[in-house]
Amino acid sequence: MSDAFATHRANLAALAARARLRSLRPREGVDFASNDYLGLAGDARLKRAISAAIERGVPVGSGGSRLLRGNQAEHEALEEDAARFFGSEAALYFSTGYAANSAILSTLPQKGDLIVYDRLIHASVHEGMRLSRADQAGAEHNDPQCFADCITHWRARGGKGRVWIAVESLYSMDGDKTPLDDLMALADAEGGVLLVDEAHATGVFGPQGRGLAAHLEGRDNVITLRTCGKALGCEGALVCGSGIVREFLVNCARGFIFSTAPSPLMAAATREALRICADESERRERLFALIAHAGQALAPLGVAPTGSQIVPIILGEDDRTMAAAGAMQAAGFDIRGIRPPTVPSGTSRLRLSLTLNATPDDVTALAGRLGELLR
Repeated sequence: MSDAFATHRANLAALAARARLRSLRPREGVDFASNDYLGLAGDARLKRAISAAIERGVPVGSGGSRLLRGNQAEHEALEEDAARFFGSEAALYFSTGYAANSAILSTLPQKGDLIVYDRLIHASVHEGMRLSRADQAGAEHNDPQCFADCITHWRARGGKGRVWIAVESLYSMDGDKTPLDDLMALADAEGGVLLVDEAHATGVFGPQGRGLAAHLEGRDNVITLRTCGKALGCEGALVCGSGIVREFLVNCARGFIFSTAPSPLMAAATREALRICADESERRERLFALIAHAGQALAPLGVAPTGSQIVPIILGEDDRTMAAAGAMQAAGFDIRGIRPPTVPSGTSRLRLSLTLNATPDDVTALAGRLGELLR
């Protein structure tokens, strides 16, 4: 009998030979790997919010898609609270950020339009573009002139549709911020739409943690994605924008229409997470103090601060990176190695994620052990 998965086995063997075979690992050691930036994932207020929701009869599961019987009062309450908190006209709750990005890019840009995207943008955006009928052009990372040039070249070839500019506000692997105001001006000049993935900025940056694009929210040509599973400590994602964007996604986004709705208990927890962001500014203050401390502790190692909670320590080679990650984990620090294709070839790195699950002393100890290892 032939091996139906012979090709798959060969592909996995090839990944292993290049030190790129992935595997699931347990949670061990001090957290320098998660996206739980504000330490909310295990917070008592979120636990109480879920307990209270159960007590008032909120079900664990939604029981169906939102367009069938899965639309729960908690979903709608979260969307109302989120729109009010972030300053948008409307919001729509998805099960994951991946599903939300895929839905936005595959549904909203139309045939004859152009999507100009940052080359380092999330994989979920690429997945949405793969399903889109719009033209596409990749721009160099954080280079507004390159975005403009892409549009100019497309227009010169006869492009006449709408321009959609897709970026992250804070990049997940480099921890750097995008020049949002420059790209907003470009979108305005082109009569286009700015799509901003605020996954890693929501809860951390902006007034009350409303993100780096908070000052742009409410404009009819701005759409933001707010994931709930990172700094908010919950699960799912919120697409914030105009009422017409919400209505079009409800009617035309296949990833929304044909997916079972997220747990209404998670919607209740996310509502509480937004209240925590509004109430407890000291969490962000502690996180930024930790970021500053990390900058000082890592400076002797030649690690440049990013000004954010994401600090890449670029080692280059895959083998060296994974060996360093394994040694740090064995020393009690949960920091993970990141390799291509997640990052460009030759830039394998340790991705240091700073969260309130670690203390300044933990950061000092990590920097000391890492210095010994790299020497």
